[in-house]
Amino acid sequence: MRIYVDMDNVLVDFRSALRKRGLAENTPDADDIDGIFAEMEPMPGAIEAYRQMVADGHDVFILSTAPWDNPSAWSDKLQWVKKYLGDVAKKRLILSHHKYLLRGDILIDDRRKRGAGAFHGKHIHFGPAGDCIDWAAVLKEIDEVT
Repeated sequence: MRIYVDMDNVLVDFRSALRKRGLAENTPDADDIDGIFAEMEPMPGAIEAYRQMVADGHDVFILSTAPWDNPSAWSDKLQWVKKYLGDVAKKRLILSHHKYLLRGDILIDDRRKRGAGAFHGKHIHFGPAGDCIDWAAVLKEIDEVT
């Protein structure tokens, strides 16, 4: 099964970098701050869940969007993947503003924007406003689909 996993607020706790910098969660254009993506911590259970999906034989890719006005975001996201996922995710990072263009079975994303809502496959809406509030629920959902 091919699975795409979003980074921001799915694998990565975007708010953790804001807290480190002493910024409010609703800071305008926070994703345009140089270097901010390098400071983010993993979401609880995200690293273990990613590794579990790979161990279960799924073809897992990281699918993220990087802001146009923050050139460091592109390299910061790659460095984050190397730091926290290493070889298990080597060359599995895709950066795109058009997530619906990819084909697969499942997309795990916290939003429906950037084409996530038009993804041709099952969209697992992650987070407090979504179908699965945490990584344990995501893994259970994947088990039910397979």
